[in-house]
Amino acid sequence: MDLIFFDLDGTLLNDASEISLFTKETLVLLSEKNIAYTIATGRTMLSAQRILDGHEFELPQIYNNGVTIWDPKIQQITLENLLDNAEISTVVDAALVQGITPFVNVIDNHNHFIFHTETRHDVEKELVYKYFSSSKATLLPLEAFPVNSQVTNISMIGFADTIKKIWLELNLHENLIAYSGPAHEGDNFWWLDVHHRSANKGTAVTNLTKQLGASNVVCFGDGDNDLSMFALADESYAPDNAQAEVKKSASAVIGNNHSDGIAHFLRERFSL
Repeated sequence: MDLIFFDLDGTLLNDASEISLFTKETLVLLSEKNIAYTIATGRTMLSAQRILDGHEFELPQIYNNGVTIWDPKIQQITLENLLDNAEISTVVDAALVQGITPFVNVIDNHNHFIFHTETRHDVEKELVYKYFSSSKATLLPLEAFPVNSQVTNISMIGFADTIKKIWLELNLHENLIAYSGPAHEGDNFWWLDVHHRSANKGTAVTNLTKQLGASNVVCFGDGDNDLSMFALADESYAPDNAQAEVKKSASAVIGNNHSDGIAHFLRERFSL
C-alpha cells in the first residue's frame, strides 16, 4: 500500500496558499486508484482546514509538525508533546521583551482558543482581524490564560530582524524548536512558530504508517521541518522552490509549487 504525505505551504499549495483546480483533480484521480494520501504540515488545524475544506482528505491528518493529529472519520483529536508552563513562559517572555505579540494556541475538548496580548503593529492587527477572527477559534486576552492549558504551539509575526533574534534565542532551549520564514505581508516581516522539540513530522508519519499498514511511504516537502519525514520515507520529493538542504535529502527534485509541480509528478509517477 502506497501512502503519500503532503506538506502544504510551498509544496501542495500554490503561491496563493490554495489547492489549484489541477491539483484538486489530481487528488481525485489518486482516490479513484485507491492511492492513500494525507497531509503533514506545520500549520495549525484552524489555518489548514479552511484550505482543505471540500478536498476530501479522509485519512488522519498531521498538524503542528506532529503535535496534533486529527482523524476526520471518528472526529478525534490526539495531542502529543504539548508545551508546559515553564516553556510557555519562556516563549511569551522572549516575544514581549522584543515588543512582539505572542499568540498562544490552545486546544481543549475539540475547542480552539488563541490567547494573546494587545497587538503592537498593523501586521499583527491584520492577522487578528483577517484570519483569527474569521476562524473557529475563541480569542481571549493572555491575562485570562488558564494554567496547565493544552498548548500546541505559540506563533508570532514581526519585523524580520526582531523575529530572527527570537528564533535564535528559542532554538538554544533544550525543549523548544522554532521555525521561521518570510511572511506574506512582505520581506520586511517574518513569521515564527514554536512548539516542543520532541514533536516532529517524522515520528507522526511513522505512527500513522503503522496504523494504516502502509508498505511504501512517499513524502513531499520544501522546508527543514520536512527533513524528519524525508529520513524515513521510501520516496521523498522536493519541489524546485525547496530549501537547498531539503533538495539534497530528497530522492528527486520536481517542479515548483506554483506550477502544480507535485500534481504533474503524481500523474506521471502513478500513471493517473
